[in-house]
Amino acid sequence: MSISPGLQATPEARELSVIFNRADRIFRRIVTAGALTSLILLGLIGTFLFVRSAQIFNDRGLKFITGSNWTAGSGDGVIPDDFSIGPMLTGTLLVSLIALVLSMPLAIGGALFVEFYATPGLKKVLTTLLDLAAAIPSLIFGLWGVVFFSSYGERWSDLLNSRFGWLPLMKVQNEVFGRSPFVAGCVLASLITPIITSVSREVFSRTPRDLVDTCYALGSTRWGAIKTVVLPFGKSGVIGGAMLGLGRALGETVAVYLLLNIVFRYNFRILESEGGNIASLIALKFGEATEYELKALVAAGFVLFLLTLVVNIVAASIVERSTRHR
Repeated sequence: MSISPGLQATPEARELSVIFNRADRIFRRIVTAGALTSLILLGLIGTFLFVRSAQIFNDRGLKFITGSNWTAGSGDGVIPDDFSIGPMLTGTLLVSLIALVLSMPLAIGGALFVEFYATPGLKKVLTTLLDLAAAIPSLIFGLWGVVFFSSYGERWSDLLNSRFGWLPLMKVQNEVFGRSPFVAGCVLASLITPIITSVSREVFSRTPRDLVDTCYALGSTRWGAIKTVVLPFGKSGVIGGAMLGLGRALGETVAVYLLLNIVFRYNFRILESEGGNIASLIALKFGEATEYELKALVAAGFVLFLLTLVVNIVAASIVERSTRHR
């Protein structure tokens, strides 16, 4: 077949293939095995919790989640067992959301300062301190919160009540502010802020430098470049860091146990000195629980497990959607 002088034959499509050497294959198998091991362990934990708590859900049904009573029976049937976690589930969400609302502005502002405003020497020091603060055990934060926030948190709560007491969230029946969901939320905010700040700073540092320099070349200020380029680019990472901090706040035990009076009553007032969360309930009741009550505590742990899993799934979908629309 002849080809005209002005036309060229279309080259045949070539099939590209990747050839892995022995080291690549070994590394790939190790990484795959690690990922599968994590999934298997997660599945085993969920299965164990479900099997051990199946009797509670069979006996109590949905009332176990919506009810507001925790009574260990007498054993002879005179006083029946009555277990439910409604107030503790509400307290878990309330305290965690307070912590997230308080920590997000601090975390984003701190990450931007470390990455774009701090000098190189100060940036190195602050980055190291952030990584260290993220690894401090929650017991330390709980003890520090008892000493520090028991006084300062009470003053802040009194101020909020005096200024915004007309709001339903700020109303109190008894003006005792030392052990409230707000104070516990402040301690949890100090606990999760280093984690969110560290993740946000790492994401902001990966902003393409040419985009930032382009903003500067067009006459933009540093804040203008941050608002136009850095924040939109790092939005998905900030959301991921926030959900990581929220996951830790949902399962926090010691800090809430030391700072909240566990009362089995629905409480949506953040300044009222009563509340609790699921993790602190388990820590409080586990040592002296009966066999049936142990199953109820395992069922409470299963609900917390599902709640954390749902939060992570929602966070992953939000991050994926934000990355896709970037």
